[in-house]
Amino acid sequence: MLKDRRGLEASTDNPAALAAFDDMVDGYVTFHVDTTKRLGEALKADPGFFMANVMKAGMALLSLNAKNLDRAKAGLAHAATLAEKANARERRHLEAMQAWAEGDLDRALRTWESILALHPTDLLALRLAHFHYFWLGRSARMLDSVVAARRGWKSDTPGASWVASMEAFGREECGEYPEAEHLAREAVAYDPNDRWGVHAVAHVLEMQGRTADGIAWLDENQGCHAQANNFLFHLTWHRALLQLEQDGPDGLLAWYDTRVRDHSSPLVQALPDLYIDLQNAASLLWRLEHLGVDVGPRWKELADKAEARIGDGSNLFTLPHLAMALAADGRFAAADKLIDGVEAIATPTLGPVAAGIALPSCRAAVHHRRGEWKEAIAALMPVRAELWRLGASHAQRDLLWQLLVDAAKKAGDEEAVSTLMVEVTAMRPVPAAERRPYASA
Repeated sequence: MLKDRRGLEASTDNPAALAAFDDMVDGYVTFHVDTTKRLGEALKADPGFFMANVMKAGMALLSLNAKNLDRAKAGLAHAATLAEKANARERRHLEAMQAWAEGDLDRALRTWESILALHPTDLLALRLAHFHYFWLGRSARMLDSVVAARRGWKSDTPGASWVASMEAFGREECGEYPEAEHLAREAVAYDPNDRWGVHAVAHVLEMQGRTADGIAWLDENQGCHAQANNFLFHLTWHRALLQLEQDGPDGLLAWYDTRVRDHSSPLVQALPDLYIDLQNAASLLWRLEHLGVDVGPRWKELADKAEARIGDGSNLFTLPHLAMALAADGRFAAADKLIDGVEAIATPTLGPVAAGIALPSCRAAVHHRRGEWKEAIAALMPVRAELWRLGASHAQRDLLWQLLVDAAKKAGDEEAVSTLMVEVTAMRPVPAAERRPYASA
Protein backbone atom coordinates (compact mmCIF):
# COMPACT_ATOMS: atom_id res chain seq x y z
CA MET A 1 0.00 0.00 0.00
CA LEU A 2 1.29 3.44 -0.91
CA LYS A 3 1.87 6.20 1.63
CA ASP A 4 0.87 9.84 1.25
CA ARG A 5 3.33 12.70 1.52
CA ARG A 6 2.89 12.78 5.28
CA GLY A 7 3.56 9.07 5.68
CA LEU A 8 0.00 7.77 6.06
CA GLU A 9 -1.09 4.59 4.27
CA ALA A 10 -3.56 5.19 1.45
CA SER A 11 -5.95 2.77 -0.20
CA THR A 12 -4.77 3.10 -3.76
CA ASP A 13 -2.05 1.40 -5.75
CA ASN A 14 -1.94 4.24 -8.25
CA PRO A 15 0.86 6.75 -7.52
CA ALA A 16 -0.68 9.37 -9.80
CA ALA A 17 -4.01 9.16 -7.99
CA LEU A 18 -2.33 9.53 -4.60
CA ALA A 19 -0.21 12.46 -5.77
CA ALA A 20 -3.32 14.22 -7.08
CA PHE A 21 -5.16 13.52 -3.82
CA ASP A 22 -2.26 14.92 -1.81
CA ASP A 23 -2.37 18.00 -4.03
CA MET A 24 -6.10 18.26 -3.35
CA VAL A 25 -5.57 18.18 0.42
CA ASP A 26 -2.87 20.83 0.13
CA GLY A 27 -5.15 22.92 -2.07
CA TYR A 28 -8.04 22.65 0.37
CA VAL A 29 -5.88 23.76 3.29
CA THR A 30 -4.42 26.70 1.33
CA PHE A 31 -7.65 27.84 -0.41
CA HIS A 32 -6.34 27.07 -3.90
CA VAL A 33 -8.68 27.64 -6.81
CA ASP A 34 -7.87 24.26 -8.41
CA THR A 35 -8.73 22.10 -5.40
CA THR A 36 -11.75 20.45 -7.01
CA LYS A 37 -9.86 19.95 -10.26
CA ARG A 38 -7.10 18.14 -8.36
CA LEU A 39 -9.66 15.84 -6.79
CA GLY A 40 -11.03 15.10 -10.24
CA GLU A 41 -7.54 14.11 -11.39
CA ALA A 42 -7.27 11.67 -8.48
CA LEU A 43 -10.58 10.06 -9.41
CA LYS A 44 -9.66 9.94 -13.08
CA ALA A 45 -6.45 8.10 -12.24
CA ASP A 46 -8.22 5.68 -9.88
CA PRO A 47 -12.04 5.80 -9.94
CA GLY A 48 -12.18 3.32 -7.06
CA PHE A 49 -9.89 5.33 -4.76
CA PHE A 50 -11.85 5.30 -1.50
CA MET A 51 -10.67 8.57 0.02
CA ALA A 52 -11.08 10.45 -3.25
CA ASN A 53 -14.69 9.29 -3.39
CA VAL A 54 -15.23 10.30 0.23
CA MET A 55 -13.88 13.76 -0.50
CA LYS A 56 -15.98 14.13 -3.63
CA ALA A 57 -18.97 13.98 -1.30
CA GLY A 58 -17.08 16.14 1.19
CA MET A 59 -16.72 18.91 -1.36
CA ALA A 60 -20.49 19.05 -1.70
CA LEU A 61 -20.80 19.32 2.09
CA LEU A 62 -18.13 22.01 2.25
CA SER A 63 -20.31 24.25 0.08
CA LEU A 64 -22.58 24.65 3.15
CA ASN A 65 -25.49 24.79 0.75
CA ALA A 66 -28.55 22.61 1.30
CA LYS A 67 -29.08 22.15 -2.44
CA ASN A 68 -25.94 20.00 -2.51
CA LEU A 69 -26.88 17.75 0.42
CA ASP A 70 -28.56 15.00 -1.63
CA ARG A 71 -25.54 14.86 -3.93
CA ALA A 72 -23.27 14.54 -0.90
CA LYS A 73 -25.34 11.71 0.58
CA ALA A 74 -25.36 9.85 -2.72
CA GLY A 75 -21.60 10.26 -2.95
CA LEU A 76 -21.14 8.92 0.57
CA ALA A 77 -23.36 5.93 -0.22
CA HIS A 78 -21.17 5.17 -3.23
CA ALA A 79 -18.00 5.56 -1.16
CA ALA A 80 -19.40 3.10 1.37
CA THR A 81 -19.47 0.43 -1.36
CA LEU A 82 -15.69 0.83 -1.65
CA ALA A 83 -15.00 0.60 2.07
CA GLU A 84 -13.54 -2.91 1.85
CA LYS A 85 -10.54 -1.40 0.06
CA ALA A 86 -9.98 1.20 2.80
CA ASN A 87 -7.94 1.09 5.98
CA ALA A 88 -9.37 1.88 9.42
CA ARG A 89 -8.28 5.53 9.35
CA GLU A 90 -9.92 6.12 5.99
CA ARG A 91 -13.14 4.41 7.05
CA ARG A 92 -13.29 6.80 9.99
CA HIS A 93 -13.27 9.67 7.51
CA LEU A 94 -16.36 8.18 5.89
CA GLU A 95 -18.03 7.90 9.30
CA ALA A 96 -17.26 11.55 10.03
CA MET A 97 -18.68 12.67 6.69
CA GLN A 98 -21.80 10.58 7.21
CA ALA A 99 -22.34 12.19 10.61
CA TRP A 100 -21.88 15.62 9.01
CA ALA A 101 -24.43 14.83 6.30
CA GLU A 102 -26.87 13.82 9.04
CA GLY A 103 -26.33 17.12 10.84
CA ASP A 104 -24.53 15.53 13.79
CA LEU A 105 -21.44 17.74 13.81
CA ASP A 106 -20.50 16.75 17.34
CA ARG A 107 -20.19 13.13 16.26
CA ALA A 108 -18.26 14.16 13.17
CA LEU A 109 -15.81 16.13 15.31
CA ARG A 110 -15.35 13.24 17.74
CA THR A 111 -14.55 11.01 14.78
CA TRP A 112 -11.98 13.37 13.27
CA GLU A 113 -10.40 13.77 16.70
CA SER A 114 -10.19 9.98 17.04
CA ILE A 115 -8.27 9.93 13.77
CA LEU A 116 -5.91 12.64 14.97
CA ALA A 117 -5.26 10.85 18.25
CA LEU A 118 -3.60 8.03 16.28
CA HIS A 119 -2.56 9.93 13.16
CA PRO A 120 -1.80 13.55 14.06
CA THR A 121 -0.36 14.23 10.60
CA ASP A 122 -3.70 13.55 8.91
CA LEU A 123 -3.93 17.08 7.55
CA LEU A 124 -7.39 16.55 6.11
CA ALA A 125 -8.86 15.48 9.46
CA LEU A 126 -7.12 18.37 11.18
CA ARG A 127 -8.40 21.01 8.76
CA LEU A 128 -11.95 19.65 8.71
CA ALA A 129 -12.06 19.71 12.51
CA HIS A 130 -10.61 23.24 12.47
CA PHE A 131 -13.29 24.29 9.96
CA HIS A 132 -16.15 22.99 12.09
CA TYR A 133 -14.87 24.29 15.40
CA PHE A 134 -14.68 27.70 13.74
CA TRP A 135 -18.23 27.63 12.39
CA LEU A 136 -19.51 26.41 15.75
CA GLY A 137 -17.74 29.24 17.58
CA ARG A 138 -15.67 26.83 19.67
CA SER A 139 -12.45 28.82 19.74
CA ALA A 140 -10.82 26.96 22.63
CA ARG A 141 -11.41 23.60 20.99
CA MET A 142 -10.21 24.95 17.65
CA LEU A 143 -6.92 25.85 19.32
CA ASP A 144 -6.59 22.77 21.53
CA SER A 145 -7.21 20.44 18.60
CA VAL A 146 -4.35 21.92 16.58
CA VAL A 147 -1.96 22.16 19.53
CA ALA A 148 -2.51 18.48 20.36
CA ALA A 149 -1.99 17.36 16.77
CA ARG A 150 0.97 19.64 16.14
CA ARG A 151 3.02 17.73 18.71
CA GLY A 152 3.05 14.88 16.22
CA TRP A 153 4.48 17.00 13.41
CA LYS A 154 8.14 17.58 12.61
CA SER A 155 9.35 20.90 11.26
CA ASP A 156 10.07 19.29 7.88
CA THR A 157 6.75 17.43 7.60
CA PRO A 158 5.05 18.76 4.44
CA GLY A 159 2.45 21.28 5.51
CA ALA A 160 3.90 21.98 8.97
CA SER A 161 3.81 25.74 8.40
CA TRP A 162 0.11 25.55 7.50
CA VAL A 163 -0.56 23.79 10.78
CA ALA A 164 1.29 26.61 12.55
CA SER A 165 -1.09 29.05 10.86
CA MET A 166 -4.06 27.09 12.15
CA GLU A 167 -2.63 27.29 15.64
CA ALA A 168 -2.02 31.02 15.13
CA PHE A 169 -5.63 31.62 14.18
CA GLY A 170 -6.84 29.61 17.15
CA ARG A 171 -4.64 31.67 19.46
CA GLU A 172 -5.93 34.90 17.92
CA GLU A 173 -9.54 33.89 18.51
CA CYS A 174 -8.60 33.04 22.12
CA GLY A 175 -7.07 36.50 22.60
CA GLU A 176 -3.43 35.37 22.57
CA TYR A 177 -2.42 38.08 20.11
CA PRO A 178 1.41 38.24 20.42
CA GLU A 179 1.77 34.46 20.17
CA ALA A 180 -0.65 34.34 17.25
CA GLU A 181 1.11 37.09 15.33
CA HIS A 182 4.53 35.53 15.81
CA LEU A 183 3.42 32.10 14.63
CA ALA A 184 1.51 33.39 11.63
CA ARG A 185 4.23 35.76 10.45
CA GLU A 186 6.76 32.93 10.60
CA ALA A 187 4.42 30.69 8.62
CA VAL A 188 3.86 33.30 5.92
CA ALA A 189 7.60 33.96 5.70
CA TYR A 190 8.04 30.25 5.00
CA ASP A 191 5.15 30.10 2.51
CA PRO A 192 3.98 33.46 1.09
CA ASN A 193 0.88 31.72 -0.28
CA ASP A 194 -0.24 30.66 3.20
CA ARG A 195 -3.52 32.53 3.02
CA TRP A 196 -4.70 31.33 6.43
CA GLY A 197 -1.51 32.74 7.93
CA VAL A 198 -2.03 36.07 6.16
CA HIS A 199 -5.59 36.01 7.48
CA ALA A 200 -4.48 35.25 11.05
CA VAL A 201 -2.12 38.25 11.14
CA ALA A 202 -4.86 40.49 9.69
CA HIS A 203 -7.16 39.41 12.51
CA VAL A 204 -4.55 40.17 15.17
CA LEU A 205 -3.89 43.64 13.78
CA GLU A 206 -7.60 44.43 13.49
CA MET A 207 -8.38 43.24 17.00
CA GLN A 208 -5.50 45.30 18.43
CA GLY A 209 -6.61 48.43 16.55
CA ARG A 210 -3.41 48.51 14.49
CA THR A 211 -5.30 49.52 11.38
CA ALA A 212 -2.41 51.07 9.44
CA ASP A 213 -0.31 47.97 10.07
CA GLY A 214 -3.20 45.77 8.98
CA ILE A 215 -3.72 47.67 5.73
CA ALA A 216 -0.01 47.54 4.99
CA TRP A 217 0.14 43.81 5.80
CA LEU A 218 -2.72 42.92 3.45
CA ASP A 219 -1.35 45.16 0.71
CA GLU A 220 2.10 43.60 1.03
CA ASN A 221 0.62 40.11 0.76
CA GLN A 222 -1.65 40.61 -2.24
CA GLY A 223 0.51 38.09 -4.05
CA CYS A 224 -1.38 35.36 -2.22
CA HIS A 225 -4.50 36.33 -4.19
CA ALA A 226 -3.08 34.63 -7.29
CA GLN A 227 -4.60 31.16 -7.70
CA ALA A 228 -6.77 31.72 -4.59
CA ASN A 229 -10.38 30.62 -4.41
CA ASN A 230 -13.19 32.84 -3.09
CA PHE A 231 -11.32 33.23 0.19
CA LEU A 232 -9.53 36.15 -1.45
CA PHE A 233 -12.80 38.12 -1.17
CA HIS A 234 -12.74 37.54 2.56
CA LEU A 235 -9.23 38.96 2.72
CA THR A 236 -10.34 42.04 0.78
CA TRP A 237 -13.32 42.32 3.15
CA HIS A 238 -10.85 42.51 6.03
CA ARG A 239 -8.95 45.20 4.14
CA ALA A 240 -12.21 47.16 3.81
CA LEU A 241 -12.92 46.94 7.56
CA LEU A 242 -9.46 48.23 8.37
CA GLN A 243 -9.86 51.14 5.96
CA LEU A 244 -13.33 51.84 7.31
CA GLU A 245 -11.91 52.06 10.82
CA GLN A 246 -8.92 54.20 9.88
CA ASP A 247 -10.20 56.52 7.16
CA GLY A 248 -13.95 56.15 7.07
CA PRO A 249 -16.17 54.86 4.27
CA ASP A 250 -14.93 57.03 1.37
CA GLY A 251 -14.10 54.92 -1.65
CA LEU A 252 -15.36 51.67 -0.17
CA LEU A 253 -18.37 51.32 -2.45
CA ALA A 254 -15.97 51.04 -5.37
CA TRP A 255 -13.92 48.58 -3.32
CA TYR A 256 -17.11 46.58 -2.68
CA ASP A 257 -17.89 46.43 -6.40
CA THR A 258 -14.41 45.47 -7.53
CA ARG A 259 -12.79 43.58 -4.66
CA VAL A 260 -15.46 42.18 -2.33
CA ARG A 261 -18.47 41.49 -4.57
CA ASP A 262 -17.01 41.54 -8.08
CA HIS A 263 -19.68 40.08 -10.35
CA SER A 264 -17.26 39.98 -13.28
CA SER A 265 -14.98 37.58 -11.42
CA PRO A 266 -15.08 33.97 -12.68
CA LEU A 267 -15.04 32.93 -9.02
CA VAL A 268 -18.29 34.76 -8.31
CA GLN A 269 -19.85 33.59 -11.55
CA ALA A 270 -19.01 29.98 -10.68
CA LEU A 271 -20.34 30.27 -7.11
CA PRO A 272 -22.74 33.23 -7.09
CA ASP A 273 -24.25 32.40 -3.69
CA LEU A 274 -21.28 31.04 -1.74
CA TYR A 275 -22.13 31.48 1.93
CA ILE A 276 -19.03 33.41 3.00
CA ASP A 277 -19.27 35.74 -0.02
CA LEU A 278 -22.83 36.59 0.99
CA GLN A 279 -21.67 37.21 4.56
CA ASN A 280 -18.86 39.50 3.43
CA ALA A 281 -21.11 41.48 1.13
CA ALA A 282 -24.07 41.96 3.49
CA SER A 283 -21.76 42.77 6.38
CA LEU A 284 -19.89 45.47 4.48
CA LEU A 285 -23.03 47.05 3.00
CA TRP A 286 -24.65 47.23 6.45
CA ARG A 287 -21.54 48.83 7.94
CA LEU A 288 -21.38 51.41 5.13
CA GLU A 289 -25.04 52.31 5.58
CA HIS A 290 -24.49 52.57 9.32
CA LEU A 291 -21.90 55.28 8.61
CA GLY A 292 -24.24 57.18 6.29
CA VAL A 293 -23.35 55.81 2.86
CA ASP A 294 -26.09 55.39 0.27
CA VAL A 295 -25.35 51.94 -1.16
CA GLY A 296 -27.90 52.26 -3.95
CA PRO A 297 -29.47 49.09 -5.38
CA ARG A 298 -26.73 46.74 -4.20
CA TRP A 299 -28.95 44.98 -1.65
CA LYS A 300 -31.24 43.65 -4.41
CA GLU A 301 -28.72 41.15 -5.75
CA LEU A 302 -28.02 39.83 -2.26
CA ALA A 303 -31.73 39.67 -1.49
CA ASP A 304 -32.27 37.53 -4.60
CA LYS A 305 -29.64 35.09 -3.31
CA ALA A 306 -31.08 35.23 0.19
CA GLU A 307 -34.60 34.46 -0.98
CA ALA A 308 -33.32 31.40 -2.83
CA ARG A 309 -31.63 30.21 0.38
CA ILE A 310 -34.77 30.29 2.56
CA GLY A 311 -34.95 27.04 4.51
CA ASP A 312 -31.21 26.39 4.26
CA GLY A 313 -29.77 25.88 7.74
CA SER A 314 -26.33 24.67 6.64
CA ASN A 315 -24.51 27.60 8.25
CA LEU A 316 -26.13 29.53 11.07
CA PHE A 317 -23.93 32.61 10.87
CA THR A 318 -25.10 33.20 7.31
CA LEU A 319 -28.74 33.47 8.38
CA PRO A 320 -28.81 36.96 9.95
CA HIS A 321 -26.94 38.25 6.90
CA LEU A 322 -29.65 36.81 4.65
CA ALA A 323 -32.30 38.41 6.87
CA MET A 324 -30.48 41.74 6.59
CA ALA A 325 -30.44 41.52 2.81
CA LEU A 326 -34.11 40.67 2.51
CA ALA A 327 -35.17 43.41 4.92
CA ALA A 328 -32.89 45.97 3.29
CA ASP A 329 -34.57 45.29 -0.06
CA GLY A 330 -38.01 45.62 1.51
CA ARG A 331 -38.84 41.92 1.21
CA PHE A 332 -40.32 41.59 4.66
CA ALA A 333 -42.66 38.73 3.74
CA ALA A 334 -39.66 36.77 2.48
CA ALA A 335 -37.78 37.66 5.65
CA ASP A 336 -40.66 36.23 7.67
CA LYS A 337 -40.41 33.01 5.63
CA LEU A 338 -36.70 32.88 6.28
CA ILE A 339 -37.38 33.23 10.01
CA ASP A 340 -39.94 30.42 9.78
CA GLY A 341 -37.24 28.30 8.15
CA VAL A 342 -34.81 29.06 10.97
CA GLU A 343 -37.43 27.90 13.48
CA ALA A 344 -37.71 24.63 11.57
CA ILE A 345 -34.01 23.71 11.74
CA ALA A 346 -33.87 20.47 13.70
CA THR A 347 -30.47 18.92 12.99
CA PRO A 348 -28.78 17.50 16.11
CA THR A 349 -25.98 20.03 16.52
CA LEU A 350 -27.36 23.17 14.92
CA GLY A 351 -31.04 22.86 15.84
CA PRO A 352 -30.76 24.16 19.43
CA VAL A 353 -28.47 27.01 18.39
CA ALA A 354 -30.78 27.97 15.55
CA ALA A 355 -33.72 28.25 17.94
CA GLY A 356 -31.80 29.96 20.72
CA ILE A 357 -29.40 32.29 18.90
CA ALA A 358 -29.91 32.42 15.12
CA LEU A 359 -33.64 33.07 15.38
CA PRO A 360 -33.40 36.18 17.60
CA SER A 361 -30.46 37.43 15.53
CA CYS A 362 -32.52 37.25 12.35
CA ARG A 363 -35.48 38.91 14.05
CA ALA A 364 -33.26 41.69 15.34
CA ALA A 365 -31.89 42.33 11.86
CA VAL A 366 -35.42 42.70 10.47
CA HIS A 367 -36.65 44.84 13.38
CA HIS A 368 -33.65 47.13 12.96
CA ARG A 369 -34.38 47.70 9.28
CA ARG A 370 -38.00 48.49 10.12
CA GLY A 371 -36.89 51.05 12.68
CA GLU A 372 -38.34 48.96 15.48
CA TRP A 373 -35.49 49.70 17.85
CA LYS A 374 -37.04 48.39 21.06
CA GLU A 375 -38.06 45.16 19.39
CA ALA A 376 -34.53 44.70 18.02
CA ILE A 377 -33.14 45.18 21.53
CA ALA A 378 -35.69 42.79 23.01
CA ALA A 379 -34.72 40.12 20.48
CA LEU A 380 -30.93 40.36 20.66
CA MET A 381 -30.05 41.73 24.09
CA PRO A 382 -30.93 38.56 26.06
CA VAL A 383 -28.72 36.31 23.87
CA ARG A 384 -25.79 38.64 23.22
CA ALA A 385 -23.44 36.72 25.53
CA GLU A 386 -24.02 33.60 23.45
CA LEU A 387 -23.61 35.05 19.97
CA TRP A 388 -20.35 33.10 19.72
CA ARG A 389 -22.48 29.99 19.25
CA LEU A 390 -23.39 31.23 15.76
CA GLY A 391 -19.79 30.56 14.79
CA ALA A 392 -17.34 32.72 12.83
CA SER A 393 -14.80 35.12 14.33
CA HIS A 394 -14.95 38.01 16.78
CA ALA A 395 -14.42 40.40 13.87
CA GLN A 396 -17.33 38.93 11.93
CA ARG A 397 -19.72 38.78 14.89
CA ASP A 398 -18.98 42.42 15.68
CA LEU A 399 -21.64 43.28 13.09
CA LEU A 400 -24.37 42.06 15.44
CA TRP A 401 -22.96 44.08 18.32
CA GLN A 402 -22.92 47.18 16.11
CA LEU A 403 -26.55 46.55 15.22
CA LEU A 404 -27.52 46.14 18.87
CA VAL A 405 -25.68 49.26 20.03
CA ASP A 406 -27.21 51.27 17.19
CA ALA A 407 -30.71 50.08 18.12
CA ALA A 408 -30.12 50.99 21.76
CA LYS A 409 -28.85 54.45 20.81
CA LYS A 410 -31.79 55.14 18.50
CA ALA A 411 -34.24 53.85 21.10
CA GLY A 412 -32.78 56.34 23.58
CA ASP A 413 -31.94 53.50 25.97
CA GLU A 414 -28.91 55.04 27.67
CA GLU A 415 -28.57 52.22 30.17
CA ALA A 416 -28.40 49.63 27.41
CA VAL A 417 -25.90 51.74 25.45
CA SER A 418 -23.64 52.08 28.49
CA THR A 419 -23.82 48.37 29.26
CA LEU A 420 -23.12 47.37 25.69
CA MET A 421 -20.21 49.77 25.25
CA VAL A 422 -18.53 48.27 28.31
CA GLU A 423 -19.07 44.77 26.97
CA VAL A 424 -17.80 45.60 23.49
CA THR A 425 -14.70 47.18 25.00
CA ALA A 426 -14.04 44.01 26.99
CA MET A 427 -13.82 41.99 23.79
CA ARG A 428 -10.69 43.62 22.38
CA PRO A 429 -7.88 45.92 23.52
CA VAL A 430 -9.34 49.04 21.85
CA PRO A 431 -12.10 50.88 23.77
CA ALA A 432 -15.38 50.87 21.89
CA ALA A 433 -15.66 54.66 22.07
CA GLU A 434 -12.43 54.94 20.06
CA ARG A 435 -13.74 52.75 17.26
CA ARG A 436 -15.53 54.44 14.38
CA PRO A 437 -18.62 52.18 14.31
CA TYR A 438 -19.31 52.88 17.99
CA ALA A 439 -18.06 56.44 18.37
CA SER A 440 -21.48 58.08 17.96
CA ALA A 441 -22.83 55.98 20.83
